Amino acid sequence: MKPYSIVALAFLLASCGSNPETPAAADTAETSLSTEVSLDPQQLKNAGIVLGKPEQKPLSAILKLNGDIDVPPQNMISISFPLGGYLKSTKLLPGMAVRKGEVLAIMEDAQFIQIQQDYLMARANVALAESEYQRQQLLNSDKASSDKIFQQAKNNWEVQKITLRALEEKLRLIGLDPAGLTEANLSRTVSVRSPINGYVSKVHVNIGKYTAPTDVLFELVNPEDIHLNLKVFEKDVANLAVGQKVVAYTADQPDQKYQAEILLISKNLDENRAAEVHCHFSKYDHTKLFPGMFMNAEVAVVTEKALVVPEGAVVRWQNEHFVFLDKGNGQFDMTPVELGIAEKGEQQILPKTDISGKDLVLQNAYTLLMKMKNSAE
Repeated sequence: MKPYSIVALAFLLASCGSNPETPAAADTAETSLSTEVSLDPQQLKNAGIVLGKPEQKPLSAILKLNGDIDVPPQNMISISFPLGGYLKSTKLLPGMAVRKGEVLAIMEDAQFIQIQQDYLMARANVALAESEYQRQQLLNSDKASSDKIFQQAKNNWEVQKITLRALEEKLRLIGLDPAGLTEANLSRTVSVRSPINGYVSKVHVNIGKYTAPTDVLFELVNPEDIHLNLKVFEKDVANLAVGQKVVAYTADQPDQKYQAEILLISKNLDENRAAEVHCHFSKYDHTKLFPGMFMNAEVAVVTEKALVVPEGAVVRWQNEHFVFLDKGNGQFDMTPVELGIAEKGEQQILPKTDISGKDLVLQNAYTLLMKMKNSAE
C-alpha cells in the first residue's frame, strides 16, 4: 500500500471514532433550557438574591418631538400703501431691524397732491357754509328769509363738514397730518412707516415701481411672540396639557437647550394623524433662532400608576424578558414578561403578565439565569 493511502485511512478512522456535538444539537440544548432553578441556602446567601413584591408607582417618560419655529399670524405684518403710487426710495433689505415709526419707504404720486388740495378746499368751504348758515339763521329768526332757504344753508354746512371729515381720514390713512397742512406745505411724497418693532423678512418692490393698493411692499416680523410648533401623533396627544414645560434644541447644537411652555394644543389631526402643539419660548434668542428653523423637543410626561420592579429583577434571554418568581424553599420559576417604560433604575411591567402581589427576585436575577445555563450545560 502506498504511503499516502495509509495516511488517508488513518484520518478516516479518527473521524469515525469522534462524536462532537453538532451546532444543531447545541441549539437544541439552548432552546430546551428549563424554566426552573433551585439554590440551597448557602448559594442564596452568596448570590445576594433579594426577594420582594412589585410595586405600583407613577412613572414619567420623556416624549421626544420635533417641529419648527413658527410666527403667529398676528406677528406677521404685510405692509401695503392704501392709495398706490411710485416707490421713490427705500433702504430696506431682508433681515434688517426696524423700529416702530421708522420710515420704511417714500412714495410719490400726483394723487397725493390732489387729496391735499381737496382737503384745503373742503376746509375753506366748511368755513363759508358755516358763515352762511349763521346768517340765514339770523334772518330766519327775524322772518326775513324763508324756512326753506335756512334749511338749505344748514344742509350745505353739514355736507361740507362730512366731506372735510372724509378727506381728513384719507390724509391720515397715507400718513399726513391734516392739522398741519396748509397751502404752503403741499407735498407730492408721503412716508411709509413701520407699525412695529421687528425685522424685515421680505422685500417685494424696487425703486421706481408703481404699486397698487393691493400690492404688498414689505413683510415684517414681530419677534416678541415667536412660537415653537411641534407635531404630536394622536397616541401621545393625551399625555400633553397646556402649561407643561418643554425643552427644545437644534440638531446642530443639541447641548444648547431652550425652555418653552405649551400654550395651545390643536383639536384636529392632519393627514399624518398628528396634532399641532404651540409652545412659547421662555427666552427667545434672536441671534440663533429664526422662523422656519427645525427644532427637536423633549417633554416629560407622567403616566398613570404602573407595576414596576427594579431593573435588576429583569433578565433577557433569546430576545425575550423574564423575571424569577419565588416558589419557596429556594425554588424559582422563570416567567416571561413584557416591558414598558424604564426610569431611574425601575422597569415597568405591562399587565399582560399577572405578577402583581407575587414574590419574585428583585436583585441579581442574572445569577439565576447563569445557574440555569450552567445546569443545562
